[in-house]
Amino acid sequence: MGIHFLLGFAMVLATASAGNFYQDFDITWGDYRTSGSGFQSKKEYLFGRIDMQLKLVAGNSAGTVTAYYLSSQGPTHDEIDFEFLGNLSGDPYILHTNVFTQGKGNREQQFYLWFDPTRNFHTYSVAWSAQHIIMQNQWGSFPKNQPMRIYSSLWNADDWATRGGLVKTDWSKAPFTAYYRNFRASTSTSTSTFSDSAFQTQELDAYSRRRLRWVQKNFMIYNYCTDLKRFPQGVPPECKHSRFNL
Repeated sequence: MGIHFLLGFAMVLATASAGNFYQDFDITWGDYRTSGSGFQSKKEYLFGRIDMQLKLVAGNSAGTVTAYYLSSQGPTHDEIDFEFLGNLSGDPYILHTNVFTQGKGNREQQFYLWFDPTRNFHTYSVAWSAQHIIMQNQWGSFPKNQPMRIYSSLWNADDWATRGGLVKTDWSKAPFTAYYRNFRASTSTSTSTFSDSAFQTQELDAYSRRRLRWVQKNFMIYNYCTDLKRFPQGVPPECKHSRFNL
């Protein structure tokens, strides 16, 4: 199944349970008159593991952002972000992550992707419990009270996405197309409790921790925890926790 819009947003998605995209998601915006498109989950989730396979915009994707995130609503919303910042052909994609709690973010990290995310599908996962988001735990404040929906969008952000907005979207390369498939959610909803104790205590094994250190050493290009100019009064409390930086 594929759905194409002006920006060229294609969804190829087979869910783990229902097997039908429209049973899990609603198209929220995007048609032949817009410069973007997106969808959101019908359900809200509070804790669990979310998996989605994505294949990003190929070729000259400069100026585009493919976003995949969880979010609640309102001025004090919580949010867990993956944003993939497009680039010129031959240059690597940048993965931009952030976490919002009670409407406040400022927890950005950025990495060059060390693989080509446009040639094949890759699985991107969020593991979220009351204690941690993957390995990012011991926050000063932490998103653990607001159920969130899953959102994704592909949109034009050439005012900031590529080299701070210096490189603009080349509309002669349109349509720009991202693909989604194999959504899987092992989670609770706002009306039930996720009580899998094995998940609630899940952490990376030794091999995964070594891989994460390797990625941080070789491909991290921004880490809010080391941005002393941004936080002259001291970095956020989670940055001082030894396990946070592995």
